[in-house]
Amino acid sequence: IVCVDDIDNVAELSAAALKHGTALEVFIEMDVGAGRCGVIGADKVVEIAKAVDAAAGLKFTGIQAYQGAMQHMDLYEDRKAKIDIAVDMVKEAVAALEAEGLNPELVSGGGTGSYYFESTSGVFNELQAGSYAFMDADYGRILDENGQRIDQGEWENAFFLYTQVMSHAKADKAICDAGLKAQSIDSGLPVVYGRDDVEYIKCSDEHGVIADPKGVLKVREKLRLVPGHCDPTANIHDWYVGVRGGKVEALWPVSARGKAY
Repeated sequence: IVCVDDIDNVAELSAAALKHGTALEVFIEMDVGAGRCGVIGADKVVEIAKAVDAAAGLKFTGIQAYQGAMQHMDLYEDRKAKIDIAVDMVKEAVAALEAEGLNPELVSGGGTGSYYFESTSGVFNELQAGSYAFMDADYGRILDENGQRIDQGEWENAFFLYTQVMSHAKADKAICDAGLKAQSIDSGLPVVYGRDDVEYIKCSDEHGVIADPKGVLKVREKLRLVPGHCDPTANIHDWYVGVRGGKVEALWPVSARGKAY
């Protein structure tokens, strides 16, 4: 399955599919507010869908309409307002496609911060939410419709960096062994799980600095960190260590590790 937002790409994909004796399912990608990939306007969607439908080796499957820019907005109402706009855009595109006899099999979108909106929209029939399974610190702080953090009711944290205090030479701060090489901080610093008496405040390549104003941490003490952004953090590790009831139960390889291209 591939996403297309450039009509010239249709001929290229068709030639590649025929060359390799295969068929490709194609989604027309819409920009529904993220400002990244995707066409804007039902007419553009229909134009590319017609080209796909007529191309050998290609099958028009549906619409890709993921609104990624609003997923981490704090307030439920703000996220809903953005998705309402996206839903209207997609409904217009679907109606235009159906008028041309091109019925999208799948209309795909939704994320951890918005899946409840797309799932009740009456137009989306596939959801792309993924971070809910891990629940990182940046997603965890956004609020549900009752004003509660989504990591304190709707979901729970299941993805941690297991780190150890390696130095406490300064009375008010501890140094752990989880720095930049262990995590991505593009969406913020990690949170020390289950603790409100200490705070992870900065990091360098191999070191993390934890504010410890009361001196409660000890050298060799182990802590669980909730990463700020789970996706790129997972991408720099080789294994998931599955723990249940305090015992290691499974080791799963991070099969897409480093495969950015």
